[in-house]
This record gives sequence, C-alpha cells and structure tokens, in this order.
Amino acid sequence: MDDFDVVVVGGGINGTGVARDLAGRGWRVLLAEAHDLALHTSSSSTKLIHGGLRYLETYEFSLVAKALREREVLLRSAPHIMWPLRFVLPHAPHLRPAWMIRLGLFLYDHLARRELLPGSHGLRLAGTPFGDALKPEFTRGFVYSDGWVDDARCVVLNAMDARAHGAEVLTRCAVTAARPSPNGWALQLQDGRQLRSRALVNAAGPWAERFLRDQGLPVRGLRLVKGSHIVVAQRFAHDHAYIFQNPDGRILFAIPYEGRFTLIGTTDVELPHDQSPPDRAEISAAETAYLCEQASRYLAEPVQPADVLWSYAGVRPLLDEGGSASAVTRDYLLETARPDGAPLLNIWGGKLTTYRKLAEDGATQVGQLLGDTRRPWTQHAHLPGGDLGTHGVDFAGFCAALQARHAARPPALVARLARAYGSLAETVLTAAPGEQVAPGLFESELQYLVHQEWACTADDVLWRRSKLGLHFTPAEREAVAGWFAREVGTAG
Repeated sequence: MDDFDVVVVGGGINGTGVARDLAGRGWRVLLAEAHDLALHTSSSSTKLIHGGLRYLETYEFSLVAKALREREVLLRSAPHIMWPLRFVLPHAPHLRPAWMIRLGLFLYDHLARRELLPGSHGLRLAGTPFGDALKPEFTRGFVYSDGWVDDARCVVLNAMDARAHGAEVLTRCAVTAARPSPNGWALQLQDGRQLRSRALVNAAGPWAERFLRDQGLPVRGLRLVKGSHIVVAQRFAHDHAYIFQNPDGRILFAIPYEGRFTLIGTTDVELPHDQSPPDRAEISAAETAYLCEQASRYLAEPVQPADVLWSYAGVRPLLDEGGSASAVTRDYLLETARPDGAPLLNIWGGKLTTYRKLAEDGATQVGQLLGDTRRPWTQHAHLPGGDLGTHGVDFAGFCAALQARHAARPPALVARLARAYGSLAETVLTAAPGEQVAPGLFESELQYLVHQEWACTADDVLWRRSKLGLHFTPAEREAVAGWFAREVGTAG
C-alpha cells in the first residue's frame, strides 16, 4: 500500500492547481482524475482571464478585486497560453446609461494595480473596423482590457508542474472508495490500487457533492449551472473581442478564436437539484437559438443556428446562495473538516481567473490540517513553457527567435508550436518529426503529447490539448484517431 501526504480528487483547474502548489511545498501528492484532464468544466469556459465586469453590478467588489489582481500574475506565468485582450462594449442606451458604464470601467481600472494591461476609454465606432462589424445604430462604445487563456492547456500545464515537483498524476483512474480514520484516509482507486493518505482534497467540481455522498460523508448543496458556447466562421477581422449587453440583463461575449473563427457565449441554464452532472454536457437547441439571437442583435452579419461549426458546454458548480443563476457568485469556498479525525479539504465553486489564489489558499489550509503550513511559492513562478527567457512576456519576440533557430520549419508550424508549448516547443522541434499524420501534425508532437501530457485518445489532442479538430477535415481527424489506435491502442 502506497503512502502519501495528500491525495487530490479531480483533474480540473482547481485540482491540478492545488496539487501543483502542494507538491511545490514538498508534500507527497497524488492526483487522481476519473477521465482526462480538463475534460469537463475546465475546458468549457469562455477562456478569459478577467475580473468579471458584470459582477460590479451585484457589488461583488472583493471577488472582482481578487480576480483583477490575479490577471497579471497569470499573464506573466504563461505568456504563451495567456495574453492581453481588448474588449469593445457597444453602448445600448436603453440598457445601461453611459455614466454607469464609465463608473464601472473606472472601478475596473483602479480596483487593482495594472502594469501589462492598458486602461479603458470611450470610442467612436462609426467608420472604424470595430464599428464595421456591428449594426449601424451602434455608433459609440467603450474599450477595456482583460485577458485570454487556453483553459485546457492551463490545466495540463499545472499537472505537468505538479509532476515536476514530485507529484504522481493519474488520469482515467477514479478514487472509488475513501474511508476516514484517526490515522488518515484509506483509499481505493479504479485500477484496484490501495493508498494511505494523511489528508484528502475534494476538487471534483460538479461532482464534489456526489463524491462525498458516495463515501457517506456530509455534503453541501451546490447549484449546477450549464454554460454553453458556439463557434462560427469569423464575423470580424480585427483582434478585439466584444461584450454585448442583453435585454435580459445578462452579457454575451464574441471573441476572435483560432485565427478564423468567432467564439460566442455563454448561457446560464440551471440543472434540477436532483439531477447529477451529465458525463458530457451538451448544448440544447434553445441555447443555440438564444446565443444566435443575442449576437445578431449587434453583429452586422446575423448568426443562424445553421452557421454553428462547433459547440461545447460545461457544468459550473456554484455556491447555492439563492437568486438567478447568472447572479450567483463565482467566488470559491474552501471548507475543512475532520470526519473521524481524517483531514479533509472540500473546494466549492470558483472561477478560472482565481484558480492560482484558490490553490495557494487551499494548500495553506491543508498544511494547517497537517500541522505544517509551509511557504507559498506560485505567485512569481512560471508554468511549464512560460519562461520565455530574455523575452519575458514578449511572445512575438520569442516566436521570431524560435523561427530563426528553426528556419527550415514552416513559419505557421513554428508559430503554432510556440503558442502551444512556449519554451518547451524546442523539445518538439528538435525531435525527428516522423510521419505527418495530419496537416502540420507530426508523430513527434503526438509522441510528446502522449508521454508528457497524458494524451490517450485523438479527442484529447484535437479538442483539449489543441483545437486542431476545428481546422481538420473529418478524414484528417480520423487519421489522428487511426494513429492512436495503432500506437496507443485507443482511438476517439
């Protein structure tokens, strides 16, 4: 039987973040994920590093300030998968007066220190590329800053860093039993392996409540809210995103995506209290219609359901505080307990932007449960590939230098690998490429993803560790599945 200080249940952003932080403090850590890393909620976000401008209307100043402080910490930690993004907010006077928006943006600019991100200002839309993509009645607006993140890659990089600091990371291996005692936890894994752990972290996201219930432990009620997104052909050529105000009080984002697409989202659809999270959440026809209708209120080129090229949905676990689904707080709660004397940390709620701070606070609380807090370390640390050397956060300079070192490789390939892997792109580029399995995707990269990033199937690569599935034809996606069937023994 193997012994650990901490076992973390759940391989989403919170679980991998906590495992990374704990391992970096010197604890013996095992992370167990029942499926693939980031398979569910953590790869189904709007992919933003943002303070949450709309949360100012519900007076969640503490959450917004915390998220705003984290933006630049994260942007510095992994500039290859996170970067600044400017947002255009067209003014619709019948929804919110201009003075209210100006006040909100002033607070947004000043609730936390900014060094990388420029501030907000007013904007005349008419006659500009930002206005050309909109209906002519939108003549004025505002511009402000937030950030973009490749959410699924962020999860994988946290898991890689946890492993680099000594953690054991298991995917497709659920914790099937967890029995507390005064001596800690006796755990059984899906593969039959038995473990002992001094402490347990429940970071199962939407399944956190069910995990506790299955072990006969006390539970806290969660509200499960499905958020869905659609991807359509590019609706504007500039590099800014849009934030649209909807008549129902919600907001909608339209974001440049993968070079030639537009990402539109999100919805807030509450699941019934007696319904368990679906293994794979899917967008409904009503949600698709809603996203198309609301985006078409602003965009010059309407969006129809038939235009949708891809969609995805995830279930967000939110703290149950009453009110509408869109108004429920996105803040997190870290709750410690000692059932039968065994240290337990439950993670409830949370949002992508504050995951590092959540992990830092959670690791400290686990240390308190174990009688040794140990010092936090992640605030100034890079994620794997995020140290661009003398280029700092200058990704364009890093990419140019990488291309110069690999001049024989196609620029589009080098640029994609630089974005995906940052400084670790050297590992992929210097390996013998092998067979080209699909356009721009060589065996060397697939081998790297299998051996370094826990990829087991074609979907792991095409839709999470990359979004090449959007760019490939069905036949090309099938070629990747065929490679996995031959080399790994799995396909889709």
